[in-house]
Amino acid sequence: MSEKRKLARRHLIYYLRVFDRENNKLIGHLINISPQGIMIMSEEPLEINKHFKLRMDLPVDIFDKTEIEFNAESRWCKKDINPEFYDTGFAIIDLSYTDGRLIEKLIDDYGFRS
Repeated sequence: MSEKRKLARRHLIYYLRVFDRENNKLIGHLINISPQGIMIMSEEPLEINKHFKLRMDLPVDIFDKTEIEFNAESRWCKKDINPEFYDTGFAIIDLSYTDGRLIEKLIDDYGFRS
């Protein structure tokens, strides 16, 4: 990837489920996140350079919303350290200001500190 990340991604304390909105299929679990991108761990490799319409479950104990919807483009996919899984990096596309703030709150409340 030739671009450098402007904000560091944070690893979350527990994995949130991420679904493909077009078929409502679970595609994987969130590993890390920033307002610009996410990494998902899945059982199957995901196609790269593809636009996805995603939905992510949110923790119910702190958010008024139960999910967040956004579009993202898959940038890379590789085997996880556990060879039974794959990690895929996504760039988030057209995230609203409100949802960006929600992601920042999610990172602050649930993210590991680096």
